[in-house]
Amino acid sequence: MNADHKKTSADSKEYGEAFAAIGSTPRIEVLFTVVKAADGGLTIGEIQEITQIPASTLAHHLRFLADAKLIIQERDGRRIINKANLGTIKKLSTFLID
Repeated sequence: MNADHKKTSADSKEYGEAFAAIGSTPRIEVLFTVVKAADGGLTIGEIQEITQIPASTLAHHLRFLADAKLIIQERDGRRIINKANLGTIKKLSTFLID
């Protein structure tokens, strides 16, 4: 582990939640879809169109990813825009590499 990064129990909890969130094939697919959208993000309808995941199931996956801070959901009028939280994703990759 990098000398600059000391592992704490809070880190362990955060990483555990994030890894649990991407612990299913559909959630990985949703996360990849949102990451590919870059800064503009995607609405729930757009994600559903790309992934073909039923709306109720997709809502569950998005909630799980948002709770783990892997995606950020922003309200734009009546729409919810889903964006990748690249900060958290980068922290996970650094954790794995270190």
